[in-house]
Amino acid sequence: MSKDTFPFTSTSLRSLRLEQEYQEWENARQALAQRRAMTRAPLPRAPRLPPRQQRLQEIRAPAPQVRCRDTTIHNTFMCGDMKGVYAVLKDPAMVNALMETVHEEMVWAPEMGMWTLSSKVKQTSALRLAASQGHTGCVEELLFRGAEVNADPGGTTALHDACIGGHAVCVQLLLSHGADPDKLAADGSAPLHLCTSAQSFLCAKLLLEEGADVNVRMRESRLTPLHVAARRGLEEHVDIFLSHGADVLATNQEGETPLNTACSAADRPSDAGRYLRVIQRLLDAGADPRTAGRKNHTPLHNACANCSPRIVDVLLKHGAKADVANCAEYTPMDCLLQVAEDYPDQQLEAIARSLLNYGAKPVSPKMLKQCALSPATLEVLLNSYTSVPHCEWMDSLSAETSEFENCCNKIKRAVRVVKTGEGRFSGTELG
Repeated sequence: MSKDTFPFTSTSLRSLRLEQEYQEWENARQALAQRRAMTRAPLPRAPRLPPRQQRLQEIRAPAPQVRCRDTTIHNTFMCGDMKGVYAVLKDPAMVNALMETVHEEMVWAPEMGMWTLSSKVKQTSALRLAASQGHTGCVEELLFRGAEVNADPGGTTALHDACIGGHAVCVQLLLSHGADPDKLAADGSAPLHLCTSAQSFLCAKLLLEEGADVNVRMRESRLTPLHVAARRGLEEHVDIFLSHGADVLATNQEGETPLNTACSAADRPSDAGRYLRVIQRLLDAGADPRTAGRKNHTPLHNACANCSPRIVDVLLKHGAKADVANCAEYTPMDCLLQVAEDYPDQQLEAIARSLLNYGAKPVSPKMLKQCALSPATLEVLLNSYTSVPHCEWMDSLSAETSEFENCCNKIKRAVRVVKTGEGRFSGTELG
């Protein structure tokens, strides 16, 4: 037997025969199917959905978001621990995970008539935690791994948090990765509204360079960034906002301009200098010192209520009205006398003299008692009358301390001088 051949058994021959019969049957089936297809009418196409329904069908449900309440992981991002950050981010889902903290708070339940303990969940993100603390490396790593730069879990974005902390490098990173400089937080504030410290000046500058709206409004209060900067007495912020076209005449919900806001915030003598510089910049930019809010309260009313003599002088020189009354019928002089006891060392007499020189009317005699602890102010006010009014309250002044006794004697002598015509008061001549 040749080595290239082999014997066929009966089983092998039977298998070959069955395979040949199956192949012949399959060829016949395909030929029949082809003849039927050629003689049959083509089937109509499947109907297409309208565009809207088609789009709806193409939308895929987002993957469920990971929630994390592990304070150790929260602290990893807050502290900027890069070794721990790399370990946490081995799970890609942690990049945009919701970081949740649970706070137990006492809330009043009116239907039960009692205080109850309630759990309140606050949400944030890894990017927000890192940006709020100014951890640049952590922020950069999260953005590189695909963190959603405009996500606002808890109602605030990472850009808002970075501006609050004055972290300019983080702000620059976020803006370069597409952060929206005008996005409003849940409380209605834009990132520019949150640049409220001297350290946040570079943040404000970066936002403006990125195209942020310098006149963006808070949702409810209608405050502009210039309002906020004026209220905080931030000179550099005011300058850069004005240079980018901030509206110096913009009014908030109460009808107040940035000038009125600055005058009302200058309530501490130690801060009077920087607020004076802010007010001077606003006036030079076209602010109107006569613009009053809805309660007819002018910047001059606020300056007198804060007993700020230099601010009062600047406002009067720029055209503020000294005799205008607010909705409670109080003039700037009335506002000054109402705080006379709170600012005994703030040159009340100088403010009173300036108001009288610019047209303020003499106050009601019953108001004189409010400046009983400031004889110099009383002298100025008494000198504004053509005749000395009757002041019964002076006879009832009690001398409980040596300092108060000296004050009472000065007041009584001031009235006696006017009554007897002994002479005029030095330094109280009206212009």
